[in-house]
Amino acid sequence: GLKVGDTVMWVTLDRLEHTATARNGAFDVDLKPGAEAVTVLKQAGTIEFYCRFHPNMTGKLVVAR
Repeated sequence: GLKVGDTVMWVTLDRLEHTATARNGAFDVDLKPGAEAVTVLKQAGTIEFYCRFHPNMTGKLVVAR
């Protein structure tokens, strides 16, 4: 599982721009078409996220201490 201090790599292979935007403000990653980005997890708990451009695209990260 994920722990505080872990790094998450976000990758999009799509031709559209996406984001990984945490509902609690923990991260907001902009992903241009074909881009990669990383986020270091700084807090424990369940972090729900979505794409600002496509709000039906959602997910969650469960992060332990």
